[in-house]
Amino acid sequence: MEQTIGRHEEKLDNEQLSSLNERLVKIADQMEKTQIADYVMMLNKPKRLIIINMVTGIARGVGIAIGFTVFAATILYILRILGALNLPIIGDFIADIVKIVQVQLEGRAF
Repeated sequence: MEQTIGRHEEKLDNEQLSSLNERLVKIADQMEKTQIADYVMMLNKPKRLIIINMVTGIARGVGIAIGFTVFAATILYILRILGALNLPIIGDFIADIVKIVQVQLEGRAF
C-alpha cells in the first residue's frame, strides 16, 4: 500500500515538473521574442543609448525636412500652374496671398 502511495506521489511530482518545465519554456520563448536581454544590455550602456537616440533624432529631423520640402515644392508648383491659367477665383486668391506676403515683408500691419 505504501509503495502505491509513493508511486502516486512520484507520478504527481513528474507531472508537476513537466508542467513547470513547459511553462518555463513558454516564458523563455516570450522573453526572447520581446528581446528583453537586448533592452537590459542597452540600459546598462547609457552612452550607447544616448548615441542611438541622437542618431535616430537626427534622421527623423532630416526626413521631416526633406518631406516638407518636397511637399511645399509640389504645392507651389501646382499653384504656379493654376496661376498661369488665369482662373478668376484662383487668380484672385493667389493675388491676395501675394499681397499679404508683400505687406508682411515690408513690415506693415495688414
